[in-house]
Amino acid sequence: MSDKKVTSSDASAQETSRTGIHPLERLEDGVETLLFASRWILAPLYLGLAASLACLSYKFIETFIQMMQTIKSSDLHAITLQVLELLDITLLGNLMLIMIFSGYENFVSKIGAAEESEDRPSWMGKVDYSGLKIKLIGSLVAISVIELLKDFMETEHLNPELERWRVAIHLTFVFSGVLFAVMDYIADKRHSIELDAEVKHLEIAKLAAEFEQFKKSLAAE
Repeated sequence: MSDKKVTSSDASAQETSRTGIHPLERLEDGVETLLFASRWILAPLYLGLAASLACLSYKFIETFIQMMQTIKSSDLHAITLQVLELLDITLLGNLMLIMIFSGYENFVSKIGAAEESEDRPSWMGKVDYSGLKIKLIGSLVAISVIELLKDFMETEHLNPELERWRVAIHLTFVFSGVLFAVMDYIADKRHSIELDAEVKHLEIAKLAAEFEQFKKSLAAE
């Protein structure tokens, strides 16, 4: 039995010496490569969001055609409501586009096709996960404002109980946005303080090394 164990360990050592990598390290590398590649599972989700933009475009065109067909018989109040609906659809499309671009670049892969394009949005590659949360909650607040404005303009169909809930939800969005912004500010401030402390520590270490060098030069003289 002991001979078998020695033979097995010798074989493992010989295999390690031939390849230069221990079998456990190769297994670890394989698992980590698989985990890192699992980010591509998210790619179909972003493709689905991109395809749903076509549905929003169809709804926008349909609403616009209806507005143009009834524009002669509609008053300013009705036109304003239809324009607000168009704005609502547009804001939702913008939100989805931000989610697609920023989410894909943050969690899947950089969009290489846009690197050299002159039409590349200025915020692409600059919106991290924290910034994505702020943009998301900001878009939700804007959409909520438009929905409330549409409801308040249709006073004949106004439901006080329902509107109270909508206002409460809107204020929740606003409070969440402010809270996210405060949390990001605190995190950035803490990171800045830690960075300044690290820089000062390096400067002190450099001054100490220069002082030691100066003492050695004096001693040599």
